[in-house]
Amino acid sequence: MDDAIRKAEVLIEALGYIRTFRDHQTVIKLGGSAMEEADALRATLQSVVFLAAVGLRPVLVHGGGKPIDRAMAASGLQPKKIQGRRFTDDATLGIVVRVLTDEINSAIVKQLRELGGKAFGLHSNSSQALFGERLMLDGPNGDKIDLGRVGQVTRVDTDLINDCARTGMIPVIPSLAFDDQGGWLNVNADTAAAGVAARMSAAKLIMMTDTPGILRDRRDPTSLIASVTAEGCRQLIRDGIIDSGMIPKVEACLDALRQGVGKTHIIDGRLRHSLLLEIFTDKGVGTEITL
Repeated sequence: MDDAIRKAEVLIEALGYIRTFRDHQTVIKLGGSAMEEADALRATLQSVVFLAAVGLRPVLVHGGGKPIDRAMAASGLQPKKIQGRRFTDDATLGIVVRVLTDEINSAIVKQLRELGGKAFGLHSNSSQALFGERLMLDGPNGDKIDLGRVGQVTRVDTDLINDCARTGMIPVIPSLAFDDQGGWLNVNADTAAAGVAARMSAAKLIMMTDTPGILRDRRDPTSLIASVTAEGCRQLIRDGIIDSGMIPKVEACLDALRQGVGKTHIIDGRLRHSLLLEIFTDKGVGTEITL
């Protein structure tokens, strides 16, 4: 009986958050072990189905770095990174598109449906959600660095995403954009998710990672920073506490906040149902970033 009462108390705690975020978009960037480990992926997708069932409007955005690396290796291609971004020539682009759409996106949609949700992949001529232009990086001497078929999001078909959400569908969006000639562009998944969240005026952007959140000491999980402001993040970057691969995730969160997203979160995708724990409990489990 005590266990049943505790479960009821958890539901009561969640009720206020359900009321607050019902009918509002929550953009979830799926990556890392939340995609690679079968049990972690299943738990995450179960949580997404729950969000949709209680009236939140989840939107999934995913990349696929490790599966793309494996597919490239199988094809005899060596990944090339420039300033942390994958150089994408035509051969690489073909692999990226195939892995993201035919393999990862299709598998996520299929599993969401098997778990009782309704889902739809947005990545074709008639249902493409992301549009963009080629991205050129600044070089050390003021020149521009060409990344090939790498892009940045300039437009999101918000009507298409909203139409899916209104029918109870969970939109599942790979980090690919169409350019103005209808060609594919490979987009960083963190920035793609931030772009979707900003243009949807989402209530939340949640980045799923392989770390508990922002840690003061990367070797100590108990040093988790539960909540931090944008200025606090900038100071943590200056202090070297936020570094390497966490910087682009935090910068994507800050960009989304500047464009009107309510709150952003960085959570551990390896933790079972971390999405629900972050959204529906008072303490949460990751790092919440606000303005």
